[in-house]
Amino acid sequence: MWSSGRSEASLEASFPVPIEIRTIRNARRLRLRFDDGSGTLKLTCPPRTSRRKALAWALDQREWIDAQLARAETAVPFEPDAVIPVEGAETKLVWAEGLPRTPAFAAGELRCGGPVVGFSRRVETFLKRRALDVMSREAAEYALKSGVAIASISVGDAGSRWGSCSSQGRVRLSWRLILAPPYVLDYLAAHEVAHLVEMNHSARFWRVVGRACGHVERAKNWLDTHGNDLHRYGVED
Repeated sequence: MWSSGRSEASLEASFPVPIEIRTIRNARRLRLRFDDGSGTLKLTCPPRTSRRKALAWALDQREWIDAQLARAETAVPFEPDAVIPVEGAETKLVWAEGLPRTPAFAAGELRCGGPVVGFSRRVETFLKRRALDVMSREAAEYALKSGVAIASISVGDAGSRWGSCSSQGRVRLSWRLILAPPYVLDYLAAHEVAHLVEMNHSARFWRVVGRACGHVERAKNWLDTHGNDLHRYGVED
């Protein structure tokens, strides 16, 4: 139940971290997420939503907020012996000076040699390249099915969104999706390519996504539950 009888300033001061509110034209409900990169809460609202009611609703999610903050405190840098997910599978990071400098998978491990200084950077570069390779194949497949053309595809780490697609056909996805199960990355690729058919989130857009990808709800549920965790990896202490 929403808190009542409190001013906006009082409600905002009650949060353990800063909160940013943004109105989204096509949003149908209030949505809250924690941005590990900036350490802020992001609250999106449908048009004409009262700011005070939105803050009160978010404050009533305090148990969830505390859980996100607890997760954020357990960062997992890319360092030797750390265990990270790669395409949803637990993978141990292994360093030995005599191994090749370019990381490679072997028996559930990601092995990398060279100087230990720079190990984290080499692992992250490898994961970004793998993400781009996998996403390029997925996006190309969906573009072919949908009869559209992709001008370019790239990876980034925006933090606030998993992907974007411009009207010029430029698709951009978060490299961190390579840490998620394959069906999640698959869904995001289908989602962004579908924007080349419908540059909105209308019912027709979702029909396009649904025809292309058979696990939309499963992937969305995974992102809602575990998406924030992906930002813990590779963060240096």
